[in-house]
Amino acid sequence: MLSLLAGLGLGLSLIIAIGAQNVFVLRQGIRREHVLAVVIICALSDAVLIIAGVAGLGYIINAAPWLVVVARWAGAIFLTVYGLMAARRAWRGGDEALEVEAEESAAFAGGGTATVTRTATRTALAPVILTTLALTWLNPHVYLDTVLMLGSIAATHGDQRWLFAAGAVAASILWFTGLGFGARYLGRWLRTPRAWRVLDAIIAVVMIALAISLVLPVLGG
Repeated sequence: MLSLLAGLGLGLSLIIAIGAQNVFVLRQGIRREHVLAVVIICALSDAVLIIAGVAGLGYIINAAPWLVVVARWAGAIFLTVYGLMAARRAWRGGDEALEVEAEESAAFAGGGTATVTRTATRTALAPVILTTLALTWLNPHVYLDTVLMLGSIAATHGDQRWLFAAGAVAASILWFTGLGFGARYLGRWLRTPRAWRVLDAIIAVVMIALAISLVLPVLGG
């Protein structure tokens, strides 16, 4: 259960970070365009990458147990840097939050109400699918975060690594489903830079706490 929750927590911490993919999912949710297709592509892509990372690194770890220690320190360093970057965004604010605000302002403009209405012109399904695939698979960070990062940390959980992977996959499904279909309501809260700064502050705390938890067994032993 602890491994499952650790995977869920880390998966959410990594995936919630502001990025082009999340902005696109949020935008499609606000516009109510092909949301189901976008959510499925993002969640399945994450699942494939997570499983590939856990499976590949799992075999290597079995052959070279000392890599577990390396994985712990590498993971801790990565999480610390990631957490500090999130803390910096929370302190100073980020441009991407302004982009989200602009998208939502456009969606809310003209109606005079808090309800998001469908846009008059709908984008065809094919371009939306291609854009989603490009934002997911052409992003170099997805291989660092999902395959190497999650795969390395999952290996430190030994025989429980697949529970860790299951938690990370569940995090992707929960996040993309909530972001896509809940964008109509999330838009009211996430349309300001201040809201994204609060979210980044939460991410920073979770990341640094996970980094500390990774190295404590090594320091204690």
